[in-house]
Amino acid sequence: MSTDDRVTTERARFAAWSKAAEESGDEPALPAATVIVLRDGTDGPETLMLRKNSTIAFGGMWVFPGGKVDDADWVGADDAVAAAANAAVREAAEEARLRIELDDMVVFAHWIPPAIAPKRYATWFFAAPVDDDDVIIDDGEIVDMEWTTPAAAIDRHHRGEIEIVPPTWVTLDLLTGHDTVASLLAFLDERPARYHATKVTRGGEHPVVMWHGDAGYDAGDPAIDGPRHRLTMKPDGYVYEDDGVLD
Repeated sequence: MSTDDRVTTERARFAAWSKAAEESGDEPALPAATVIVLRDGTDGPETLMLRKNSTIAFGGMWVFPGGKVDDADWVGADDAVAAAANAAVREAAEEARLRIELDDMVVFAHWIPPAIAPKRYATWFFAAPVDDDDVIIDDGEIVDMEWTTPAAAIDRHHRGEIEIVPPTWVTLDLLTGHDTVASLLAFLDERPARYHATKVTRGGEHPVVMWHGDAGYDAGDPAIDGPRHRLTMKPDGYVYEDDGVLD
């Protein structure tokens, strides 16, 4: 897939999602968890990315390990974050045969997709290191895997080699600029966790994804002056702006 093909595919996806939302209305967001699995590499921290089977929701996309919170994940959990942490550990084991230690996990974000998404999951994002990075995928729900630096994944997406959704792109961008997994996890642990309730609009020719804290969020108007918390999806490269405004 070329860069032009990527842009065309993304525009068609948003159009289809918008049509689905008009026909079916908002779907409730189900609780879910994602875990960014990290190891030290020669060029800095690397994260595990998995490719979804093309026949399921978000098929063909490259994602981090994760999935919805099951009833069993609530056993021993005091709150929704603890249940999501249990789900993240379970999903890493099921999708990649990786063992994640609960005590090593850092929660750093919560994402709720827009009404136009085909399936809506209110997802807690965690990060965790692994000692054993021998990944085994099931060749069912997951059909491919790769350890990659965040910057390399962003570059591959720009060239149209892989498909990722905005939360994945923003997370990869957040993970760049660190020399070791330890320093990256310390950064995520010290940084206030961010809440992302998503709106997709258009800013001129380009889709603009906005989150709470952006001046244009409430009105759905990216032209409004003020603080920025958005991703502008330009064909020549995504532009992420985050002025650090917290709700």
